[in-house]
Amino acid sequence: MANRHLARSVVLQTLFEWDARGAKDDIGYVEEALARNIAEFAPGMGDSSFVRLLLQSIFEKKGDIDEIITKAAPDWPLEKISIIDRNILRIGLFELLFSDKNEVPAKVAINEAIELAKTFGGENSGRFINGVLGSVYKEMGEPGKDAVPRKKKGRKEVPYEKMIVQKLGGAVVYAREDKDIYLALVHDIFGHWTLSKGKIESPEDIKEGTVKALKKEIGLDIEIIEKLGTNEYVATHPSKGKSLKKVVYFLAHSKYKELELEKSGGLDGARWFEVNEVPELRIYNDIIPLIAKAVEILSSKKL
Repeated sequence: MANRHLARSVVLQTLFEWDARGAKDDIGYVEEALARNIAEFAPGMGDSSFVRLLLQSIFEKKGDIDEIITKAAPDWPLEKISIIDRNILRIGLFELLFSDKNEVPAKVAINEAIELAKTFGGENSGRFINGVLGSVYKEMGEPGKDAVPRKKKGRKEVPYEKMIVQKLGGAVVYAREDKDIYLALVHDIFGHWTLSKGKIESPEDIKEGTVKALKKEIGLDIEIIEKLGTNEYVATHPSKGKSLKKVVYFLAHSKYKELELEKSGGLDGARWFEVNEVPELRIYNDIIPLIAKAVEILSSKKL
């Protein structure tokens, strides 16, 4: 059933794009986005009938599903729930309430939604999704509670120490304009501002590779100043599985010029921010210390 998990990931990506555009009922755009996302994220999926039917069915039941979300999470108005969490709930609630229980048992619907939240959501998304779906599940009388779970087929879980390692290089890029300091940040599809980075091909030098990667991603010619630190995280690709990403981050300088964002499924924006604007942005927790260190260096040195 690995293809089912992949299909849910593609549906989530498509719902996110649709919702981010203002949730207009443009079925032509939705079908175009779905076809593009299948080609980009699931080229080897084969039969796409499940993913298309799932997306179509969620749209047909969207009004009912959104009303259930409102009742199940009264402290969270629908528009205040993050776009990712909102659409994970739509997928999870559809499968929990309206799908064939022989195909998708209640526990599977909940667990799959939680996995989507852990992979694509924020720090607290898993708990939030579990809480909302869990309350609906209890209202349903907990169907299948005592059922013995079937063993999962398909790809085995890879231990952390045996994961494929991907090296990346990134940077806090600064520029001066009219005596003000600006930082170049990129915006991802999950609503966070973060640092530009890219893959380092072996045996490429980490600094040279970072310069090349940022030129490709945001169109800047950067000069590496010094190393800021390292970061690592486990990433999950819908079809390739988990890998360990190890990133080296630098402080880098560039001329102040318009950013040219590379077309990518993961990023949807790039811009300069004055340093005093950065604390108001939604930034990943592990990126904040790197930016803080860069600002400290910039404040203490005449760079």
